[in-house]
Amino acid sequence: MLNNQRTIKRRVSLSGIGLHTGVETTISFIPAPINHGVTFVRTDCEDSPRIPADIDHVVDSLRGTTLGLNNVKVHTVEHVLAAVAGLQIDNLIVELSNIEPPAGDGSALPFVKALLEAEIAEQDAPKNYLEIDNPLSYSEKDKRIDIVVTPSDDLRITFLIDYENKALGTQYTSLVDLDREFVDEFAPSRTFCLLSEVEMLYDEGLIKGGGLDTAVVFVDHELTADRIRRLKDRFGQDQDFFVRESGILNDTKLRFPNEPVRHKAVDLLGDLFLIGVPIKGHILAARSGHAANVALARQIRMIYEKKLLTSKYGTGKTKGEYLLDINAIFKAMPHRYPMLLIDRIIDLEPRKRVVAIKNVTFNEPHFVGHFPQRPVMPGVLIVEAMAQAGGFMLLNAIEEPEKKLVYFLGIDGVRFRKPVIPGDQLRFEIEMIQFRPNSCRMGGKAYVDGKVVAEGTFLAAVVDR
Repeated sequence: MLNNQRTIKRRVSLSGIGLHTGVETTISFIPAPINHGVTFVRTDCEDSPRIPADIDHVVDSLRGTTLGLNNVKVHTVEHVLAAVAGLQIDNLIVELSNIEPPAGDGSALPFVKALLEAEIAEQDAPKNYLEIDNPLSYSEKDKRIDIVVTPSDDLRITFLIDYENKALGTQYTSLVDLDREFVDEFAPSRTFCLLSEVEMLYDEGLIKGGGLDTAVVFVDHELTADRIRRLKDRFGQDQDFFVRESGILNDTKLRFPNEPVRHKAVDLLGDLFLIGVPIKGHILAARSGHAANVALARQIRMIYEKKLLTSKYGTGKTKGEYLLDINAIFKAMPHRYPMLLIDRIIDLEPRKRVVAIKNVTFNEPHFVGHFPQRPVMPGVLIVEAMAQAGGFMLLNAIEEPEKKLVYFLGIDGVRFRKPVIPGDQLRFEIEMIQFRPNSCRMGGKAYVDGKVVAEGTFLAAVVDR
């Protein structure tokens, strides 16, 4: 795989009609600096808002992948991102004159051709990769969706689809080398759907810019005269609609015998770009769609964020029983003896939850007076330790945490269920209830030997040091 980051040499544009919205639109690809990533810019909106192409800005994945920020959206970005990912471009500004990129021929190829016309430019900075160390999986049993990701020296995608429709049936493909295979063997593959889905999507107000030149349509029920009339009315076309032995509406010729499953692999490639970093791993997917792809991308993004944490603090373990040790906590937290009350971070999902532990020892100074004959950890210190675990999570969810402090503004619903004594190990599980850049509300529980010993809700604010 490539070692350096990439962008393009010059601006390039293409125009067309959006698949779902039917709007006339122009997309422009513009070079971007090192470590910029990919951002979409809506030039038709006031102040030209910028939407990063990352998993945190996905607002819908039902019939395509939609990005959004505040009230501004960009629909159906997966083919654009697949072109960027397939060409292994890291940094790019994507300007749009409307709400959706042009549909083109329903494949990623028009965007690939535009980017190649602009010429790929290698940048003087190393490319970041996420190496998959341990197998992971995602499943939706009711939809028979299964995805497994295993370690690999390079990115590989293996995809299986399985339809009852005879013309589609069971299909399989494997992408093993982006450099050699993507442009010619995968980018030309077009989106596809069943005829019954076409009618349903149209009734839902979608595919306003769709037609037989933007998708391959497989016929899954009898093409009656009444159905042909409805198709003509809906798409405003006078041409006849027919089906022959191929089972494809109007006998559209496939570009590859297994074109549909190749397009599924392209969609997956585009959706995985939202992780924010190219991965080294082998993705084996069965019957996956955009929603499952995005869910997998979120899961992998969490792994990446944990690796960034261990890299940031220069200590801890990415494998094994914990994430960050006391030395990492020293670097992140302003507390010191005798008020640093967490010893280790077991797990952290930024902006979502943190798991931390504290080993309770008789040598702690409060046990001298609380109580001399029967040492019990003060409840206020248990609450403080929970708050510190939550503060660690909050500091790692904001920019420039080294310049910030977390102040707690309120504590609600605190309950103590059982005394904590020397020799116990406290496990704190804190979840984010509401997050804003400068404040948050968290709920926490403290456990000893799997039993709740304390719980409460915390309101905290972020202030400058």
